[in-house]
Amino acid sequence: MEVLGRLRDKVRRKRPELFASNSWILHQDNAPAHTALSVKEVLATEQTTVLEHPAYSPDLAPSDFFLFQNIEEILKRRHFDDTDDISSSTTAVLKAISQNQFQNCFEGWTRRWHRCIASQGEYFEGDHGGIQQ
Repeated sequence: MEVLGRLRDKVRRKRPELFASNSWILHQDNAPAHTALSVKEVLATEQTTVLEHPAYSPDLAPSDFFLFQNIEEILKRRHFDDTDDISSSTTAVLKAISQNQFQNCFEGWTRRWHRCIASQGEYFEGDHGGIQQ
């Protein structure tokens, strides 16, 4: 629940207009940690709107099709001294992602959702959503 608190605090600081009007939407995948009853209860209590994620659709989660790829590509085969080294290296990679790359990610996410809707939630392959790393 601490992570949810930090997330809400970041939204409040970075997008105060969305936070104040409670018009932001949380999109997370179907990982057990995200779908646990305790998490759903906190989100409901905080009146956080959640975009439902179709079952078996990892290609709709930007973390799966965009962020993890970028992090892995840069950090693979690297030796880390400790968890602080991992954390600082990962943070540096994330901070180096350009605004243009995030915009491309969002556009690809939108295209993927449209394909999911068009297929009525059925599995589809072959679309990388135009994501440019």
